[in-house]
Amino acid sequence: MPVVVEILTEPTQQDRVDLQKVYHDAPHWLFEPYQDSQDLIDACLRDSTLIGARFNDRLLGAARLQRQESVSYLSHICVRTITRRRGVAERLVSEARKIAEQSGTQLRLLAPAGHLEAQALAAKLHLPLDTAD
Repeated sequence: MPVVVEILTEPTQQDRVDLQKVYHDAPHWLFEPYQDSQDLIDACLRDSTLIGARFNDRLLGAARLQRQESVSYLSHICVRTITRRRGVAERLVSEARKIAEQSGTQLRLLAPAGHLEAQALAAKLHLPLDTAD
C-alpha cells in the first residue's frame, strides 16, 4: 500500500494522536515561530496548511504547506522516528510539488536561519531554501 499525502482539514482523534507522535522527537527549533508541537498543529489545522503522509490509515509524517501568489512554502517537515529513512519525507515533498504546480507557484523550503539540517534537506531534495525571519 502506498503512502498517501493529503491536506488535513478534518482530522480524526487518531490523526491528532498520530500528529503528536510525528512531532514528538522533533528538535525544538523546528517549531519556530510556534511554542511547541501542539501550537504548531493547532495553527496549521486552523488555516488548512497541514499536509500529512498516511500509510494504513495512520499518519507517519507531516509538513506545513503555505500557498502564496507566486510561491508555496514547505516547512515544519517531520516524520515519525520509527519510520524515517523509508521515503516518507520525499513523498511529502513530491506531493507538495504537485500541489504547488497545480496552483501555479514555485515550491520552496522555509526554515529558521542557521540550521544545517534544513540546509542538508534542501540540497537533498533539490529545493531552494528561504529562511524565516
